[in-house]
Amino acid sequence: MRKGSLMSKTFGLIIVGGGGLIMMLPFLWLISSSFKAANKIYVFPPQMIPDPFRWQNYVEVFTAVPVLTYAQNTLIVTVFATIGTVLSSILAGYSFARLRFKGRDVVFSLLIATLMLPYVVTMIPIYIMFSKIGWVNTLLPLIVPAFFGEAFYIFLLRQFFRTIPMELENAAQIDGASRLRILFQIMAPLARPAIVVVTILSVLDNWNAFMQPLIFLTKRNVWTLALGLNSLQRFETGRDWTHYMMVLGVFMVVPVVILYFIAQRELIEGIVMTGLKT
Repeated sequence: MRKGSLMSKTFGLIIVGGGGLIMMLPFLWLISSSFKAANKIYVFPPQMIPDPFRWQNYVEVFTAVPVLTYAQNTLIVTVFATIGTVLSSILAGYSFARLRFKGRDVVFSLLIATLMLPYVVTMIPIYIMFSKIGWVNTLLPLIVPAFFGEAFYIFLLRQFFRTIPMELENAAQIDGASRLRILFQIMAPLARPAIVVVTILSVLDNWNAFMQPLIFLTKRNVWTLALGLNSLQRFETGRDWTHYMMVLGVFMVVPVVILYFIAQRELIEGIVMTGLKT
């Protein structure tokens, strides 16, 4: 039995390790290609070890492409949109979980129904609205809507708030605590895993966003990293920009990977616990 158990564990490790290695190959190829010359990237068979090793790709890209401007715009959008999303989702999620008001379930059902509405349906009306108020070619269309909540994140936080015992809230109300104080001093700390999930998912959405910046931003000085990376595919100057595309790809992927490894425990915990109570 011990031998069979050892064999099954070994087989499981081989399967998981092999699957993990296969999933890591595109990321490893991206990093490897960022150190290659442009004409060495698409050779066959592919070379995982660059020959020659071009460290200067990471220096030249800053002169060939306005990377700092793109990174600054991306960071501004990500930080402020994430703050707006998390704050508004906490307020709305707590309201749907704890407050009792007429039509609460109907409003929540309508909110969840918006998840089934494709973005392409609302894309043109939203663009017209922002165009009329002069927000096109600014970062505002990417930031301001986040302060009005996101249906999926509100749902996650509502589910988590419903798992917290009502006795804690009742005791705080007896002591004279206001709703906002209960929310931010009692409920929010207890809902930290769910809030971490919402924060990470919001960061990923805004950091990797492409469709919305593509619609609202046409001037290069307000482009994000995603638009800057895409623009390299459309340059028609006779120059091969492939190695710079790989460098920009590394700049976009590495912060996301680091963020995941830092918060992976709370991310998994929060996703699991948000579904404990319906």
